[in-house]
Amino acid sequence: MRKPSPIADVVMHPVRLRIIQQVGTREVTTASLRSALPDVAQATLYRHIAALVDADVLTVVEERRVRGAVERTFALGERMAHVDHDELLEMGTRELQQAFLAFLAHLGESFDRASAADDPGFRDFLGFGATTLHVTTDDLAAIQAGLGELLTPYLTAEGGERRTVTLATALIPTDGAAPRG
Repeated sequence: MRKPSPIADVVMHPVRLRIIQQVGTREVTTASLRSALPDVAQATLYRHIAALVDADVLTVVEERRVRGAVERTFALGERMAHVDHDELLEMGTRELQQAFLAFLAHLGESFDRASAADDPGFRDFLGFGATTLHVTTDDLAAIQAGLGELLTPYLTAEGGERRTVTLATALIPTDGAAPRG
């Protein structure tokens, strides 16, 4: 029997996905995570942070004393905070479906929070849609590399007028089995 993907087991949880999203490419403290995720109970937040640290998804980059307690600062750890292609290949159908549903649930929660905030500029930055592409494996690799290069300047919070947005992608083959060469 195939063993389940440990990173998927750790990462594919709505609260943990939100923690990872908050960390992103920066360093954050437990206090800033509590402020950013006010709907998550403190004990629950700490439990999920601990699980991410244990799995090397998050790493502690600094510890300092604040009023007698130790405040930790986190960054993304050695393991990538997503399910990589090799792990996707190892997943069974049910496990893959659960991981994708967790991804969709996270997007839904993010949308619900943003739309409930009654921000007049919300719709200026909102968009969603689907596009059908006709690609080879090489085409897809080129598209992904190009997107990575295009998005790199926008992955940090530099500049006073920038808003934080989530760009989510999902590649879903829609025409059955891949052609054999």
